[in-house]
Amino acid sequence: MTATPRGFRPHFAIFGRRNVGKSTLFNLVASQQASIVSPAAGTTTDPVEKAMEFIPLGPVLWIDTAGIDDAGDLGGLRAARTKAIADRTDLAIIVFHPDWGEYEQELYAGFVRRDIPVVLVKNKTDCDRPDRNFAGLPEGAVLVRMAADRGDGLEALRAAIVAAIPAGIVETPVLIRDLLPPGGVAVLVAPIDKEAPKGRLILPQVQTIRDLLDGDCRAVVTKEDGLAAALADLRKHPDLVVTDSQVFGAVAAAVPPEVPLTGFSILFARAKGDLAAFVRGAAAIGRLGDGDAVMVAESCAHHSEDDDIGRVKLPALVRKRSGAKPDFRFVSGHDFPDDLSDLALVLHCGACMTNRRAVLSRIAQCHAAGVPITNYGVAIAYCLGLLERALGPFPEALAAIGSGIRNCK
Repeated sequence: MTATPRGFRPHFAIFGRRNVGKSTLFNLVASQQASIVSPAAGTTTDPVEKAMEFIPLGPVLWIDTAGIDDAGDLGGLRAARTKAIADRTDLAIIVFHPDWGEYEQELYAGFVRRDIPVVLVKNKTDCDRPDRNFAGLPEGAVLVRMAADRGDGLEALRAAIVAAIPAGIVETPVLIRDLLPPGGVAVLVAPIDKEAPKGRLILPQVQTIRDLLDGDCRAVVTKEDGLAAALADLRKHPDLVVTDSQVFGAVAAAVPPEVPLTGFSILFARAKGDLAAFVRGAAAIGRLGDGDAVMVAESCAHHSEDDDIGRVKLPALVRKRSGAKPDFRFVSGHDFPDDLSDLALVLHCGACMTNRRAVLSRIAQCHAAGVPITNYGVAIAYCLGLLERALGPFPEALAAIGSGIRNCK
């Protein structure tokens, strides 16, 4: 449990055509044979990931990708998967050899449009003429010359990455500690159900406890049936109560109205995405009709239980709140379709297992398609008529509630 979760690691991805040395570079930075390397073009068929410490930035996730010029039907699928990696890339490394061309320029322009920092690597420079000039490179682009198979240029690449990466990306996002005064007390309501891992808490609960400790705050952890006793044992009201979304209604009834209340999923909606956008998206629940397509997106893959939050409980709440019978679809992990045009709503999980860039990319994709998107915690609070209370600690997100939501209780 000492490892930094992948969702809180900056994602550094290596892109380029086949046989330009991407996997060799990946193995060089990983200091091990993490990717298979061969002279045959197209050796890397699927993304390869390696979590590691990258001095001086700390824990990062490196991703090696298949060549973007892979041929044939299967190659097209591999190239599409490679392009999907861009949705969760915090820093892109474009490797090219011998020349800079259309594939590279298209990649570079896409990253620049999305404000993703880019480092260009001219690899296999030991095969170039000393006087070679690299025509066509974007003006102002950061270029590192390397011969990755010999280990040449690694320190220059490291320096270029450190200079290019925005400081905020390598900092662990604040979850809760900014909502409490130093020494403040938060009561965390953590149900132990079928989805709770044996002998452990789920990741959002663990990360919330750690964030409270980092802020010199105190955490009181209880199951829902011990909440009343936990509150009674405190000498004064806690500064905040945070609940698992599945018991939002029962917890809201037990917590005095003057005590701020929110959910773990809402904390993550702020840290991993755009809470105000999720709040605006929740209004679409009240407009759903029979047969409308609603996609439930989970950032992790797990076996569905008979009381699964995303596949059972949340759809039931949405049906009850909307009074309609929408058509629910489910995607897991990194699967997220390119075409969203037939959807009426996207319900996204708390994203504890993925990074913020991936969630923001999905929000942007939904907005471009004109499809509302919200997250589990916001949707559940809306369905229960508790959204205003759940957003009390977040004035900016509270302001995003329109009258259409505010008046629907």
